[in-house]
Amino acid sequence: MNFTRFIWLYFLISALVILPGLFSLLKWGLRPSIDFTGGTIIEIKNEKFKSKESEAVVNEKIKNLIVNIEGVDLNLIQQSGEDSLILKLKPIDQLKKDEILKVINQEFPDTKELRFETIGPILGQELIRKTIIAVVLAAGFILLYVAYRFHNKRFGICATLATFHDSLVILGTFSLLGHFKGVEIDTLFVTAILTSLSFSVHDTVVVYDRLRESMKNFPRADFNDLVNKALTETMTRSLNNSLTIIFMLLILWLIGGESIKWFVFALLIGTVSGTYSSPFVATPLLVIWHHLKKKK
Repeated sequence: MNFTRFIWLYFLISALVILPGLFSLLKWGLRPSIDFTGGTIIEIKNEKFKSKESEAVVNEKIKNLIVNIEGVDLNLIQQSGEDSLILKLKPIDQLKKDEILKVINQEFPDTKELRFETIGPILGQELIRKTIIAVVLAAGFILLYVAYRFHNKRFGICATLATFHDSLVILGTFSLLGHFKGVEIDTLFVTAILTSLSFSVHDTVVVYDRLRESMKNFPRADFNDLVNKALTETMTRSLNNSLTIIFMLLILWLIGGESIKWFVFALLIGTVSGTYSSPFVATPLLVIWHHLKKKK
């Protein structure tokens, strides 16, 4: 199949997906959780939280109970299980926590505290710094590994650009979700990005390896024909592998707990984007670079 015939269409599809998210990133940015900004998490449990009332009604009741407590700034109420809730607030001390539990128990007796954690802003800033370093190091090692593996820096650079493509897709999606749905990013989100990068480059290496074999076996063949051959031979394998992961993530999305919901969604977006970018971003970039060098 002549995949290289539609190179500019692939780039157009990528642009249509990335540009709205890029606009959102530049205008609104991401919505960081207290993992990065610092704050307090209180997890509480009560059988009445899984009553016939909707989740929104229960959350609104709890919000109204603690909103008037002096010195307490509630950011988010998140479902943690059938009968558990997570309250995310600006940093508070033990006394304020006890006051919050007292007023909640007035409306929902026998509410139990499962967790109480406070993260300072200094630790949050340190986590941001380490996150940036981790992403940069991951991209750098990917570039060096692929360039070394294929003895050509073009392969490494194109593979790295494809991973940045996937990162922008995930970041842009969560920037839009953060602005319109209030979705926050946390340390699990960072894990999802790094995992998606590894999946993307793994798929790219498979395509590149088949292309390298064809270049050795048919040194006088047209480069576009070799690329089409490599993509045709690896497409079924890539799709089968990706669909297996996608089906598993969809099940986790549907039946998994609230605490991992957006982590799973980030992995799902990264898997879909990585499946697309390997044949339709990383490989076309290599084709364009090859023809530009040939003309030069």
